[in-house]
Amino acid sequence: MDNSLELLNYFTKETPQWGVRELAKAMDMNHSIVFRILATFEHHGFLMQDKSTKKYSLGVKFMELGSIVRDQFQISDVIVPIMQRLSAETGESIYLTWRDGLEGICVEIVESSQTIRYGVTVGSRSPLYAGASNKVILAFLPEDVQETLLNQKLQSFASKTITSKEELRHDLDQIRATGWAYSVGEYTESVFALSLPLFNASNEVVSSLAVGGPEFRMPQEKIEATLQKLIQGRDEIQALISKHAGATTFRQFIT
Repeated sequence: MDNSLELLNYFTKETPQWGVRELAKAMDMNHSIVFRILATFEHHGFLMQDKSTKKYSLGVKFMELGSIVRDQFQISDVIVPIMQRLSAETGESIYLTWRDGLEGICVEIVESSQTIRYGVTVGSRSPLYAGASNKVILAFLPEDVQETLLNQKLQSFASKTITSKEELRHDLDQIRATGWAYSVGEYTESVFALSLPLFNASNEVVSSLAVGGPEFRMPQEKIEATLQKLIQGRDEIQALISKHAGATTFRQFIT
């Protein structure tokens, strides 16, 4: 246990990524032991491994452990001001959802100023097949990852949750074709979500930006105008990401 906790202390702002061998050398610890500890932390979401470099960095699981860690990710410094403007322009709540395995985790919210609004909390999780903010991530994941999810039982959360695998495949095809997703009542009854994907520097989908609220406030004729505002905000966030050409994780491209 002491070795495992000591290992986590090596992941700092100055050295956010470690390979197995270099970390084992730094800790003066057996390579096999370090590998097992890293693999265990990755399995539980506390670490994630970059596919190209094979190095490990802190995982989004830490976002669920408290505001101190959330401050460490500095979301408010670069993304929240954009989300605040979008909320003011649309009159609805704005959500940032991050992919964690086959789930989406809400990592930031700017609440609507309106009395009636959809309540969701930072740290809440939902499967990638339910709701626009999740499906827009799923649609741009590799086919093998999609099939892993589709091979599972699709649980119904609300009256319009898509539980048919063929219907979901068709829906994902449409999302990829248009580049955005819209849903009503898929995860929560009578709640709409309009969402766009966000990609890292390696052009891998990692998260989504969404506007959401009560269904009655988003009639069909408002969707296009709202989408254009969301696209503008999304493009601003993508511009921030592009400044960090070597970034492969959320923590890297917002610091």
